Amino acid sequence: MNETNQIEIEAATFRALVAHLQSRTDVQNIDLMNLAGFCRNCLAKWYLKAAGEQGHVLTEESARELIYGMPYAEWKTRYQREASAEQLQRFKDTESQHAFVSESVQRDSTTAS
Repeated sequence: MNETNQIEIEAATFRALVAHLQSRTDVQNIDLMNLAGFCRNCLAKWYLKAAGEQGHVLTEESARELIYGMPYAEWKTRYQREASAEQLQRFKDTESQHAFVSESVQRDSTTAS
């Protein structure tokens, strides 16, 4: 397999993951964080960082819309439920295992908004 084929396969895999997460609105971000250490917001931040590294200017909101399939505020209104005390405690307990998202991504996205 050459590098171009690998990139195409990785891109198709990423699109499948995003489509799956868009269809599974019943799965809350806190549950993803508690079980896997990453969530839709992490994917959006990684996307934002990768785009920036390629010289593309995006806002965090535009990256989130690509991942959520709709504006983030709309997704939250439609699908996000209040986290339970148990979910919040597990989130705290597993924080050391959560995905690393560069602080520069968060700073850059704040200034780009």
